[in-house]
Amino acid sequence: QVRLEESGGGLVQAGGSLRLSCTASGSISTLRSMGWYRQAPGLPREFLAAIARSNSIKYADSDDVKGRFTISRDSAWNTNTIHLQVKFLKPEDTAVYYCNARFYGRDADYWGQGTQVTVSS
Repeated sequence: QVRLEESGGGLVQAGGSLRLSCTASGSISTLRSMGWYRQAPGLPREFLAAIARSNSIKYADSDDVKGRFTISRDSAWNTNTIHLQVKFLKPEDTAVYYCNARFYGRDADYWGQGTQVTVSS
């Protein structure tokens, strides 16, 4: 079993920043990458960023995402926790943010329960 636990969401004023965290636990020895997606009401889930086991990082093909979102690993000793730092928050960033994990040898993606981020104007 794989468990992904997100934290750090909440209500934030526009212009502010926040940091989301996600910790993977369970059968994760073949963890290949972890990442972040978000889903706003009425819209499909969209990819934001991912960090591979090799520490290579990929961001969504969006200047806005690349300019305001930063994905990172907690530390060299805690490689199963990742963060997503978001700055200059906008009301349109309001969404449920999901942590994602992919594994070598497994086709399925794994998802956390999601953490709500609400940005007030």
